[in-house]
Amino acid sequence: MFPSIFTDELAMDFVQALPIIKSWGLKHVDLRGRIFGRACENLTDEQLAEIKKLLAQHEMSIGCFQSSLCKVHLPNAEGQRAEEKKLEGLIRAADALGCRLVRAFFYWQPEDDSKDVLAVRPDMMAKVTEMFLPIAERAKAAGLTLAFENCGVKPSEVLAFVDAIGEPSWGLAWDCNSHWDSPERRANETEYIVNLAQRSRCIHVKAHGSVPEAGKELLPWDRLLATCAAAGVAGPVSAETHNPIRTISNEEMSHKVVKAILAAWPTAAPGDIRSAAKPVRKVARAYEGEPVGFVIVGLGMGHNRAREITQTPGAKLIGVCDLREDRAKRSGEQFGVPYTTDLEYWLDRKDVEAIWDVVPTGAHADIALQALEAGKHVLSTKPMEVSVARCDMMIRKAEEKGLLLGVDFARRFDADALELKEAVAQGFFGRLLSGEAAAKIRRTMEYYNENGGWRGTRRWDGGGVLSNQNVHTLDQLAFCFGVPEKVKCAIWTQDHAIEAEDTGTAIWQYANGFVVTLYATTCYPQPTWYSRMEIHGTEAAYSSASGGFLDKRETRWYSKGAWSMDAPYPVEAPWLNPGDNFAAAIRTGEPLLCTGRDGRRSQAILEAMYKSAYGDGGWVTVEPEMK
Repeated sequence: MFPSIFTDELAMDFVQALPIIKSWGLKHVDLRGRIFGRACENLTDEQLAEIKKLLAQHEMSIGCFQSSLCKVHLPNAEGQRAEEKKLEGLIRAADALGCRLVRAFFYWQPEDDSKDVLAVRPDMMAKVTEMFLPIAERAKAAGLTLAFENCGVKPSEVLAFVDAIGEPSWGLAWDCNSHWDSPERRANETEYIVNLAQRSRCIHVKAHGSVPEAGKELLPWDRLLATCAAAGVAGPVSAETHNPIRTISNEEMSHKVVKAILAAWPTAAPGDIRSAAKPVRKVARAYEGEPVGFVIVGLGMGHNRAREITQTPGAKLIGVCDLREDRAKRSGEQFGVPYTTDLEYWLDRKDVEAIWDVVPTGAHADIALQALEAGKHVLSTKPMEVSVARCDMMIRKAEEKGLLLGVDFARRFDADALELKEAVAQGFFGRLLSGEAAAKIRRTMEYYNENGGWRGTRRWDGGGVLSNQNVHTLDQLAFCFGVPEKVKCAIWTQDHAIEAEDTGTAIWQYANGFVVTLYATTCYPQPTWYSRMEIHGTEAAYSSASGGFLDKRETRWYSKGAWSMDAPYPVEAPWLNPGDNFAAAIRTGEPLLCTGRDGRRSQAILEAMYKSAYGDGGWVTVEPEMK
């Protein structure tokens, strides 16, 4: 997924628009019209060669051909021939410029675009697909990926057509603004976003819904783009401005749309798709008039943590800090707070009560000890550190200073995890027998090489997939079932040029005989976060999975001879996020869901697993408590 823009939205020809767009920091552009005065499908071979030369000079690439292919409603034979000719022009452009993604339509542009006609009229769907078949066969033969826009037609109609045409690599060119105020979205916004993100091949962003001056409700672009990233969208997120304000130039308005895209761009690696899509709950806190002042240190994943604080009642973002000035500046400007590359500045300020420590794992203790010494509470991101020894340093300093130390294991704040924990506490499973948990994720070398290449190293990441991605699952198991007595582990580096593992397995054994197996990899071919957990005892069972081939999370509970979707002990998550819990702990003394000692226990399990893996693969006793 990458940011881009329709070059003709600047209301100037491609040649004039290209250097302006480059100055905005974009590396991709989408072609539609105004290219040497022509549409992209009408370019000559000489013009295509000139475009290729200009793109190379500006170090830019084509994101998508944004064509009007088949944007006609049930045309006659002559109209179909005209669209087939247009397709040949697009194939010629795709061959010349090395881009195979084409935005298209499918001969369905009804006067009323609010109805699901194709989905309920098999006769009409058959007519549309038969009419489109010559286009589909030629596009497939040419190796094009078609993305169909929901302009003049509902997204559900697009997806019904894509299913009927039977090409799984094709999908939606999602204009998020169009049909946003639909009954489907209002009924269940999370599932609406997830469903469309999973079927999208590219995203369109208009001024309406992204620029405040455009006078329309702003869409939650941070959630939309994070969900698209989690869904593995590989195509462009493109500014298709459609400038609604004539007193603002098309160039200026297009720049505003681009800035809105970049401001909402995900800064952390994709995670669980439903967590990304989920809206923020509205809650009230008694101390909102005296909010806890936070500073976020480390603005990779910390950029999202800063956004969380701005959305958390009873918490206030005072500032942001990162060694990289470009990242500090981006976050500071987006959230309207001061930014620095120097932590000391914030430690001297009395309005800063809490430091949220989101630097690389192996530097957590360095930041935490400095902040604790200055009298600031510290909330560390996960995992707590790369070794229990460094965790112990943090815990001792916090206890010496009488300050709070927490770890932001976010799974502890999900209702699913809380319901599983409550079921265990209530004896729902009878005697626990066994469980298994798996996390299958895709991470590229670009991910591992980013920001100095600290990920996948033992010194700074604490290890590989077990320490970074699978630590979420590890902590959830420890949260729900406690710490195992002993563990054994095996690791491999299968498909990445990294120091640590990209695939690992482990077995946990508890003193009561309960056994858990874990599996994790970042080598999965699908860009997804496919997680699965199953638990059973003598009386009942639990199964939960999301991502991968699943359209939505599926959780089931088995008891008394039947499976149910309803948790036996429903729980509503009491906190919006770890920052919400941390602020309440500071103001009202509420207990932390994950203290420093809790974080240390999870690190002790991980450290024992690595001791086994780097040793003889045998059993290693877990020592969860400080001596």
